[in-house]
Amino acid sequence: MGFYKPGANHPTDPSVVRLHKAIWALIYGGLLLLVLGLFVEKSDETTGWIMVVGGGLMAVLGCVLIYVRSRIKV
Repeated sequence: MGFYKPGANHPTDPSVVRLHKAIWALIYGGLLLLVLGLFVEKSDETTGWIMVVGGGLMAVLGCVLIYVRSRIKV
């Protein structure tokens, strides 16, 4: 990706790169946990709902961090 390559127009800040990695790990991990929770819910309802809620919260946190990243001045 062009964002991670150092260039004349945009300096690469290690904290922003870490933030990008955390954002996508939260979104994809949260969605995966949410879907797995839907399948687990058929055999164990309590554990399934905990996984669904946790995965949803992770995905929402990732989306909030996208907004936070849009407000950071690099």
